[in-house]
Amino acid sequence: MTLVNANRQILLRARPEGLAGPEHFAESSVPVEQPGPGEALLESLYISIDPAMRTWITENPGYVPSVQIGSVMRAGGVARVLESRIEGLRPGDLVQGRLGWQSHPTLPASALQKLDLSLGTAEDWIGPLGTSALTAYFGMTVVGDIRPGNTVLVSGSAGAVGQIAAQVAKLMHCRVIGIAGGPDKCAFLKEALSLDEALDYKSTDDLAAAIANVADGGIDVFFDNVGGRTLEAAIQNMRVSGRIALCGRISQTTAPVPYGVKNLGLAIGKRIRMQGFIVSDFHDQYSHARAWLAGELASGRLTQRLHILEGLEKAPEGLRMLFTGENFGKLAVKISH
Repeated sequence: MTLVNANRQILLRARPEGLAGPEHFAESSVPVEQPGPGEALLESLYISIDPAMRTWITENPGYVPSVQIGSVMRAGGVARVLESRIEGLRPGDLVQGRLGWQSHPTLPASALQKLDLSLGTAEDWIGPLGTSALTAYFGMTVVGDIRPGNTVLVSGSAGAVGQIAAQVAKLMHCRVIGIAGGPDKCAFLKEALSLDEALDYKSTDDLAAAIANVADGGIDVFFDNVGGRTLEAAIQNMRVSGRIALCGRISQTTAPVPYGVKNLGLAIGKRIRMQGFIVSDFHDQYSHARAWLAGELASGRLTQRLHILEGLEKAPEGLRMLFTGENFGKLAVKISH
C-alpha cells in the first residue's frame, strides 16, 4: 500500500481571452484514488507543456473535447508506477500517458504506455522521444515529403517541435533554414543544431525578403509552427510544387483578430500542397518513428534542448511562457525526482 495520501491538482478556473496564465487556474488537493482492476496509481515525474494546450481550454478546440471548467488541466507526461493492477506493469516501471496537471493520478491501462528505457531516459521520453518529436518526424517525412537536396524552412525552430523537425531534415540531407526569435536562439540553431541558416524574425521588418536572401532560389518544404505573417512570407518564397506542413499557428492562438494571409493565390500558380496534420494521425507508426529517433539520439546526431521548470505549481506560468517566447527549447515541468 502506498504511503501517498494526497493528489495535488491544478484545475481550469476560467477560459482565457488572449494569454493564459496562473490567474486562469486553481490548485486543489484530493485523496489519492486507489487503483481498481486494470488501473495503476502513478507518481508524475514530468509534465509536457505544449502550445496545443491553449487551444484545449477554448470553448471548441475542434479536434478534441475542450477541458471543462473545474476539471484537471489536460497534459501528457512521464510517471512512475506506485501501485498496479495492470498485467505486465509493476511498481517502479515508468510510463507515458495523459497524466493531466496532477501529482498522483490513477489511470487505466488504455491510457498508458510502458517506457522502453533502452531507447532513452525519462527526460528523453519527454523530449526527443516524446510526442513533440513524433510530430516533427511525421510532419517532415510524411506530410512534408522531404527529399535529399531539398531546401527546407522551419518556423519556431528553437521550440519543441521545431528543433526536431529541423534536425530530421538535416539528417535526411536537406539544406535547412530555421526561423527563431533573438540572437541567442539563432546562434543555437547554427552552432548546436548545425542548421545552414538562421533568421531572427525579431530583427527584420521584411521576413519574406530575409528568406529570399538565404533560400537559394526558393523553398521546397516549409514546416510551419507559427502561422500568420510567417506563413505569408514563406508562401512568397515557395518553389513550384512546394509542400507546406501546417503543424501550428502559435502567433495566432491568442491574437484578438487573427491575421489574414493575403497571398494564398500563389498556391495555385505554384501548385503548392498545404496540409494540416495532428500527430495521432500516425499512431500506428509511432514505434517505427521512435526507433529511428532513438538511433539518431544514441549516435549523437540528434539532440534537444529542454527548458525544465520545477514544481507542479509552475505549470500555468509555463503555458504563458510558450506564447511570450520566454522558453528556450522543449518546455516541461518536473513534478518529482
